[in-house]
Amino acid sequence: MTANYESTLIFSVKDGDEAVAALKDKFNELIAKNGTIENVDDWGKRKLAFLINDEAEGYYVFFNYAAEPNFPAELERVAGITDGVLRIMTIKK
Repeated sequence: MTANYESTLIFSVKDGDEAVAALKDKFNELIAKNGTIENVDDWGKRKLAFLINDEAEGYYVFFNYAAEPNFPAELERVAGITDGVLRIMTIKK
């Protein structure tokens, strides 16, 4: 039984565009491997409302996908231990 989710990831831009692209690909592959991606909304570089790890800008990507109920916790765990991920938020639609 799958459910629909939306995960918002904010990546650090201090390491450059190649690092952001690598992170985007990593999470795109992880979600595709464990579920079905419906849409990827790439907002790009935006100013943050407040400093996160002394950074004023972040790269926003929104993933809409269907997955098993235990996958969002695994996605957040992987994002939490991945360098370059400033924030992640997942909601069930």
